[in-house]
Amino acid sequence: MNTKYKTILNDLDAILSRDPATNSYLEALLCNSGFHCICIYRLNHWLWNHNWHICARLLSQIARFLTGIEIHPAAKIGHGFMIDHGMGVVIGETAEIGNNVTLYHDVTLGGTTVFDKNGKIRSKRHPTIGNNVIIGSGAQILGPIKIGNNCKIGSNAIVIKDVKESSTVVGFPAHLAESSKNKKFCSYGLDTFSTDELSETIINLTENIHNLHAEIEALKKKIK
Repeated sequence: MNTKYKTILNDLDAILSRDPATNSYLEALLCNSGFHCICIYRLNHWLWNHNWHICARLLSQIARFLTGIEIHPAAKIGHGFMIDHGMGVVIGETAEIGNNVTLYHDVTLGGTTVFDKNGKIRSKRHPTIGNNVIIGSGAQILGPIKIGNNCKIGSNAIVIKDVKESSTVVGFPAHLAESSKNKKFCSYGLDTFSTDELSETIINLTENIHNLHAEIEALKKKIK
């Protein structure tokens, strides 16, 4: 079977295996806007690589109008790619995405202006995403950074630095929540048992302050 068709079938399989709301290949084929945009992207990427740049950009704009998802034709995306819900997703020109990656709505793989030693703008401006990565809704991954394999990016996280393999990051700026190695993926980039060390620290400090106030009040009563 042609490699292109295999890739499209892998994208369909990804929807069936990761989206519990989709019950059949026909439903995924007809009703999944993320899949529609990915199919148009794969055509656009072929056109881009064969120097049909204007045609590819025009079709990507049509796909954006129809699905609310913007994928630059020059971006590189592996097989088993899934965009759940879709609306608001932006994938920039020099973004690179590995295999079996899941994106939720409002995710941005955005670019930053990066200069080299000679003061020229670097061609690589967007993130590189590893294999088996989940990126939660609203997450912003900015600049030519690298997200390692098997990582999870929590919803609304803003990532501006590299993320090591098998990590879960949350918050702004994104920080390590816990290792996700050998744990099953779940929706929106987090597990129900995930912990945010920063949040736990704030909660513990708040509890300690409350206890100190209670002790002070008790001491005041004893003094009186």
